Amino acid sequence: MTVLVLLDIDGTLLLANGAGRRCVHQAMRDVFGVTGPEDHPFDGKTDPQIIRELGTLAGVESAAIDSRMTDALTTYFLHLERDITTTPGTVELLPGVNALLDALDAHDDVMLGLLTGNIALAAALKLRAVDIVPERFVVGAYGSDALTRPELPAIAQTRASERIGAALPGSRIVIVGDTPHDLTCGQAIGARAIGVETGRYRAADLMPFNPLAVFTNLLDTAAVVSAIVAVAEERAA
Repeated sequence: MTVLVLLDIDGTLLLANGAGRRCVHQAMRDVFGVTGPEDHPFDGKTDPQIIRELGTLAGVESAAIDSRMTDALTTYFLHLERDITTTPGTVELLPGVNALLDALDAHDDVMLGLLTGNIALAAALKLRAVDIVPERFVVGAYGSDALTRPELPAIAQTRASERIGAALPGSRIVIVGDTPHDLTCGQAIGARAIGVETGRYRAADLMPFNPLAVFTNLLDTAAVVSAIVAVAEERAA
């Protein structure tokens, strides 16, 4: 039976070197006239959640945030597109990513997917900036699908089940990410997780959340694939 691998983007597949933060704050100023703290934590959050939190901290009424959320996200994306396309090298592919994607693609029982707080347009933009074709990911769940990350695994699960024409149990879903939010977001559906230290969290921060494994980076293709395939073997036993 299929194992669905859901990969986070920022801090896991690539680094955008502050582009997202710069562009969110600029969009907040453009749309609301104010923005929240420049150092407000974005890790593991969806784009709409970040905008809501920044707006709230800046004193914007909840109804105003709701009514202008689409404008804010559109403005954010336009700034991000301009930032990335006019400044080559802004987005940086992390080590081992291409080899891992190729290795997972080679497994007939593995389905590649994305689980990211990015809105879908921003996710595709960032991936293309490092020459990854977004369409190689069969399913995805994005910040444009829900307000918070814990809502996303069930969305991806439903889309994968529709794709394969059968119910995909959460126990056959592996989420790969660099933050505690990545490791915990799939608990409600019984998904497993693998952590990587390519963001700002280290193994000591990630291990308390009971991942299958934590890797320094994705360079050890065989070890990462083995950890994922072990889920298939475990369920088949």
